[in-house]
Amino acid sequence: MTQHHAAGTRRRSTSLRASFTAAPNGKNGTARTTSLVTGGAGFIGGHLVEHLLAQGHHVIAIDNLSTGNPATVERIDHPEFQFAHGSILDEPLVDELVSQVDQVFHLAAAVGVQLVIAESFESLRTNVRGTEIILESARRHGARSLIASTSEVYGKNAACPLSETTDRILGSPAVRRWSYAQAKALDETMAYLYHTDLNSPTVVARLFNVAGPRQTGRYGMVIPRFVGQALRGEPLTVFGGGQQTRSFCHVLDVVAALAALIDSPAAYGQVFNIGRPQEVSIRYLAERVITLTDSLSTIQDIPYDEAYGPGFEDTERRVPDVTRAREVIGFDPQLTLDDIIMNVVAEQREHMLALEPVSIEAVPATDRVEAEYVG
Repeated sequence: MTQHHAAGTRRRSTSLRASFTAAPNGKNGTARTTSLVTGGAGFIGGHLVEHLLAQGHHVIAIDNLSTGNPATVERIDHPEFQFAHGSILDEPLVDELVSQVDQVFHLAAAVGVQLVIAESFESLRTNVRGTEIILESARRHGARSLIASTSEVYGKNAACPLSETTDRILGSPAVRRWSYAQAKALDETMAYLYHTDLNSPTVVARLFNVAGPRQTGRYGMVIPRFVGQALRGEPLTVFGGGQQTRSFCHVLDVVAALAALIDSPAAYGQVFNIGRPQEVSIRYLAERVITLTDSLSTIQDIPYDEAYGPGFEDTERRVPDVTRAREVIGFDPQLTLDDIIMNVVAEQREHMLALEPVSIEAVPATDRVEAEYVG
């Protein structure tokens, strides 16, 4: 395992920081909790690491940097932080790390429409086998675990809002787009069975369109892509007509919820929707970005077939019912869609002024914004 301590940490504004109180229950009877974050160099993972450090945890992050950003790790200058460059498929490494911790946040996964379609087998293997390795190591060493899942598991179900018990409606197994949803649903089942059959404390967080600062436009993350296009005066590319709706939640609200869930015994063995139940169409989102950036950009419509090829399937609506999370951990996201957009705008403007443009790829605006997990 390597350790990485780097200088130059930037501090977030306290006005953006959501928080829950963590229980002091560290391993070996100490007051300090030790946490492992898989996918710790990713968008959500990096913010979660910072949140846990602020709570007084010792934090170990593992990431193979295949899609994670090394700068996410380099910005964290903290004596209680360690970084392991490696894969969640490396069983000896994972077992060594888990043996040192009280709890595991499993965010690592292969995601993104382009990646899942182009490398379906490897993506499936990473998402399923990686979770099994994490759950088994956590069981063996008595660590509690949180498994990050996705609203993708609902498939094409357009019910509104979607509760944790809403039925899943998926397309054909031969449609590669659904392999990610299938894998994450299996992850959820494994987590549930590890709790009920093997008495391992597990909880699943089903994430809905997480967004905010340090998110890139790769893999279908629509808000940073729209912001980049607007700031450059380019057309905002909207795929599939733009009437499909999503619900966006600020990453700081999300990481606080993840920390609260793993700290709540009442949450073990359950699945929780984590998102902000404000429904917006992708077209409205594009219009709002143009307004908030004072851009002269227009909106360009591109059919799904042109973006992905024939037969691409998407979902019409994706809005969470967060009643269960509100009742168990008091989940009440405070930051708005405008907060998300303006945070991303400020960050991208800073990069542009520093002549370090954020990489933005014109990929379809699906709901792959929930994470940049890596395996």
